[in-house]
Amino acid sequence: MNLPTQPYKGARDFYPDDKRQQNYIFNILKSTVRSYGYEEYDAPMLESIDLYLAKSGKEIISDQTYSFVDRGGRAVAIRPEMTPSVSRMVAARRQQLAYPLRWFSLPNLWRYERPQRGRYREHWQLNVDLFGAGGINADLEIIVLASALLKAFNANDSMFMIKINHRKLLNIALLDYLKLEKKQSDSIIKLIDRRSKIEASEFIDQLDLILDTSQKQDLVSERLLELLDINDINNLPEFLKTQNETIELNELFNKLHDEGVTNFEFDISTVRGFDYYTGIVFEVLDNDPENNRSMMGGGRYDGLVGLFGVDPVDTVGFGLGDATLSNFLIGHNLMPPIKNDIDIYLAVIGNQHAASRSIAASLRKAGLNVAVNLDDKRIGDQIKTADKKGINYVLILGEKESASNKFTLRNLSTSEEQVLSIENIIELIK
Repeated sequence: MNLPTQPYKGARDFYPDDKRQQNYIFNILKSTVRSYGYEEYDAPMLESIDLYLAKSGKEIISDQTYSFVDRGGRAVAIRPEMTPSVSRMVAARRQQLAYPLRWFSLPNLWRYERPQRGRYREHWQLNVDLFGAGGINADLEIIVLASALLKAFNANDSMFMIKINHRKLLNIALLDYLKLEKKQSDSIIKLIDRRSKIEASEFIDQLDLILDTSQKQDLVSERLLELLDINDINNLPEFLKTQNETIELNELFNKLHDEGVTNFEFDISTVRGFDYYTGIVFEVLDNDPENNRSMMGGGRYDGLVGLFGVDPVDTVGFGLGDATLSNFLIGHNLMPPIKNDIDIYLAVIGNQHAASRSIAASLRKAGLNVAVNLDDKRIGDQIKTADKKGINYVLILGEKESASNKFTLRNLSTSEEQVLSIENIIELIK
């Protein structure tokens, strides 16, 4: 039986070209968040299943988590997200840390879900979190940073939209304005979170199953649908306009305008699927009609650290997946060609392999990346190999070059050739 050549379903192989593209993206992400004062952390890929049972939501645990019992009888899970882990880390050193904490990570995550465009079982996600800052300025910084990340790839405002809501305002709308029972409200919040993924008729059918006869007679379904379609906070019903959460959102919107972030809108249907969100939440959507979906999102989750038996810590943060970001960059022609980071291919003619190793060592010592031919291929084939790999420079080494310490350097992008010393080659390429 032949072994399969394809990776595990929902995972991806990263050939060198793919890895160069990923590194390009990751480097920009990391340098941008560092410019805002954020520090990198990491945590184990395996965590106790209890960490996710506490707050991630039943769907994540029952349907999407890779979990098993280890040889010590412990129920563990491969991390499906990073927020519980970082909250555990903060709780472990709650008293020693200097707040506010600005932390970020770029971990490898796993979720068992149906693979589709922009969604894999294995993915990487930038996580950015601000601990110990409870005011609106913390929410502001996080959303401004989310926008700045896309701008760092030369995106403009027309390419993406930031949708913003307040989880407490949605709770008030369901419980106090529409007069739903708490159990109904919880079910409807989960339904709203799936609204963009199902047909409108299915959404209404599911809503009808949750509402009782008297609520249907009171047109609760129609009133809810009207609410969900509001994209201007000033168009909310008067009862909701006077809530503190609405006032807080208006303050945030004004500050965003002051910071030059204008491509946002109010959307009471922005929920975020995790149970731990407690305040302002947001999602960033790609405006490309071929990829019109959420790329990143987050919000305030003030209670999660407190689940570990310490005093709660005000927290706001977000996550950005690598696949949706890649699709965004490609869809908007923002992904530049990423050249091979090998600077020189050292082509060897005849019995010059020992000399090639010495020359390569000198070039590497000067900070250049050098690949050396190891066999007796013809010079034309060696040059073809370098060209196929996308290496720009070929240094040709034969007996004549070895004796004179002058080497032919061919630029494959221009076909120009020069005869230079090692010192001149280093100066030219660096």
